[in-house]
Amino acid sequence: MKKQKLIILSGSPCVGKSAAGDLLFQMYENAAYLDGDWCWCVNPFRLDDPRLREGDKAMSAVLSNYLRLGFDYVVFSSVVLMYENIRQGILKNIPETGYEAIGFTLTCTEENLRQRHKKRGDQNECSLEWLRLPHYPGDYVIHTDGKTPRQVAAEMKGIIDGRED
Repeated sequence: MKKQKLIILSGSPCVGKSAAGDLLFQMYENAAYLDGDWCWCVNPFRLDDPRLREGDKAMSAVLSNYLRLGFDYVVFSSVVLMYENIRQGILKNIPETGYEAIGFTLTCTEENLRQRHKKRGDQNECSLEWLRLPHYPGDYVIHTDGKTPRQVAAEMKGIIDGRED
């Protein structure tokens, strides 16, 4: 029996996680998708807000449901997944076992990030903080410069499918 796949997408805001994640989700049958950033969509968003960890609990609960309900592929994206302690906390609170977690960190150049941020129309300042963080240990790193979200999703799918052989 094939193991369920929890596909984790991390990276800076505007790097393409949501767009590529949604397309990746659509490429698989019996799949579910969680954009974890919607579990704590508040204004202002600050990483030092102690209430933010409550959003992590919501992410764990949704992911647990998807796995318990037997989805073969669960695609999960969030900016906070770049932080090892946060990612591990979310995964630790998923009681289901027997699934395989596959992590991806999406990245791009600072100039491309600024352009994408401007194009999105975000009124907040473009932060380069997340882009400069070290990549999560063990993640596949995908550079999104010059690629469409569909190309990024296809690249991730190729890696995932290659692990199933």
